[in-house]
This record gives sequence, structure tokens and C-alpha cells, in this order.
Amino acid sequence: MKIITLLITLLMTFTSYAGNPFPRTPDARLTRGSLCSTPSTYRYPEQIPYCERELNSFRKEAIFIAYRKLGYSLSGDRGQYKVDHYIPLCAGGSNEDTNLWPQYFTISAITDPLEPLGCEVLAKGRISQKDLVELIMKAKNNLNEVPGVIKYLRSLK
Repeated sequence: MKIITLLITLLMTFTSYAGNPFPRTPDARLTRGSLCSTPSTYRYPEQIPYCERELNSFRKEAIFIAYRKLGYSLSGDRGQYKVDHYIPLCAGGSNEDTNLWPQYFTISAITDPLEPLGCEVLAKGRISQKDLVELIMKAKNNLNEVPGVIKYLRSLK
């Protein structure tokens, strides 16, 4: 938990001086989140639609281009980024562009622990898809919320 708080502090310090090199959160102008509408299967007690990962390099580059048009330079090595599913696939998220964004490695280091933990709790039926999606979106939109959301999800295990 202390490491996540330190990462958040360092990130806020770095990005406050760096201008707009990368989005710290999904930009709602492009990435509002979307749920799987073409499932390959259904999962968990709630029978949540699940979409298999379907992202090729052309789609990923299209996401980068769209974000650059919004003013993000997305500077640095491309290997420092991943295309993140705002609503994770394991929580019923889609592969639609409205659910994808270029996530810098310092951001993913903070938010990535949310997904397996949240989906583990979802698989056990201890949280609803709706509630988990709300928590993940809240945390990804406000990185200071991540430690509290992780603590809450751990309490449901």
C-alpha cells in the first residue's frame, strides 16, 4: 500500500512539470468505457458476458493517434505504454475503442493490481459487476482512490 502511495506522489510530481505528455486517466472525450456486447462466453455466478482480447498493432496505433489528436504527446519509448481496457475484460469490458486508452507504465503500476483482485472477488460472487466496474472506473479516474479501493476489495476476499 505504501508503494502505491509513493508511486502516486511521484507520478503527480513528474506530470505536474512535464505538461501533457500522457494521460494520467482515461480521457472521457474518447474513453468512456463499454461493456462486452459480443461475448465468446459468460463467466462467474452473475453470468457476465466475456469478450476475448482482440487488439492488433493497427488498433493500438489508432488509439495512440486518437489521443495525440487530443494533445497528448505520448512521448518516450512506445514500450513504456500499453493499451489498457478501462473496464477490464475480466469484469465484462469490451474491445471497443471507447474502452481503450494508452496507459503509461507508471500509471499501470498503480492501477494494475485492481483488476485481478476485483475479478477474483467477482468470481466468488462477493461483488456485482456493476459495483466492481464503478470502483475500477472511480480508481482509474482518481489515482488517489486506488489504495482505498484495493483495501476494500481485499476485505471482500
